[in-house]
Amino acid sequence: MPSRSAASYKDALAPFERAQTRRAVVQLANSLLPYLALTATSYLTLGLSPLLTALLALVAAGFLVRTFVIFHDCAHGSLFPSRRANARVGAVLGLFVLTPFAQWRHGHAIHHATSGDLDRRGVGDVLTLTVAEYRAQAWYGRLGYRLFRNPLVMFGFGPIFAMIIAPRVMGIGPGARRRLRHSVLLNDAVLAGIFFALGSLLGWLRLVEVWAPAAMLAGAGGIWLFYVQHQFEDAYWASGEEWSYAEAALAGSTHLRLPRVLEFFTADIGCHHVHHLNAKIPNYHLRGAHASHPVFETVPTIGIADGMRAIRFKLWDADAGKLVSFAQARRSSARARVAAAALAAES
Repeated sequence: MPSRSAASYKDALAPFERAQTRRAVVQLANSLLPYLALTATSYLTLGLSPLLTALLALVAAGFLVRTFVIFHDCAHGSLFPSRRANARVGAVLGLFVLTPFAQWRHGHAIHHATSGDLDRRGVGDVLTLTVAEYRAQAWYGRLGYRLFRNPLVMFGFGPIFAMIIAPRVMGIGPGARRRLRHSVLLNDAVLAGIFFALGSLLGWLRLVEVWAPAAMLAGAGGIWLFYVQHQFEDAYWASGEEWSYAEAALAGSTHLRLPRVLEFFTADIGCHHVHHLNAKIPNYHLRGAHASHPVFETVPTIGIADGMRAIRFKLWDADAGKLVSFAQARRSSARARVAAAALAAES
């Protein structure tokens, strides 16, 4: 395949970098307002019908995922033309998605700069070991990795960790930058005040019953979205001088094709290849940008079923150049031992 660089597509993508205040305001209105309305309705109808409550939580979760994608655009400075507007709106949205804006923006920028780079894993990505690294782990290390990559843990406990635990403590330890530490502490303090006020006004149990189902569903959906955007069988991983920013975007990020209603709730972030190639393109221009260049028709394209199957891939097999399951890694290891034994016998 010919060498590809981000500069090769700069002219084609440049028209889509335009942030528009009107579009941004409309997106805020059609994301936050329905979420708040559904949450209030859930409170008013609580106890009338478990089915109705579940349905309201499911739809509210969709709007909360959409709110997170808009928050994510603010972190890239792409939602509004104004840098200050992106920062201020992002900080407010961070209260809805329980995420300190400046701290998350910093970690996510590292994710974009290092995605697919074997030498720079560990910040803003899903922990991925190579087959060799996994085999070199002690038994408890392998067990820990298996638990982490287990779907029940990742999509069950994962939202609790990613939304409630990690954002409260990450970035406040020794050596943390003051601005990022303040971002975390301010987010924590304001959230504590909001939850205390709501819990005192509405009742703690009722607050949890209304807020938690939608939040956990949104968290699980968000984790799945992030997972399948980079974790698929033919994903791109490279190291050293072999790593390429453009290849990481075009070969290491998926075009996730969803039903139109889900594209709305995910704000077209399924065009993740375009987003990684140029993060200054706001979500409301991603589909247009995807149609602007024929190379985007050649990127890894998956649907919901493909995304569900991709959950079984756990390790990077450097020899095969793809992600593999634990079972595939075991079979590969067994074949390697047989080949080594045969070679030893011949010699």
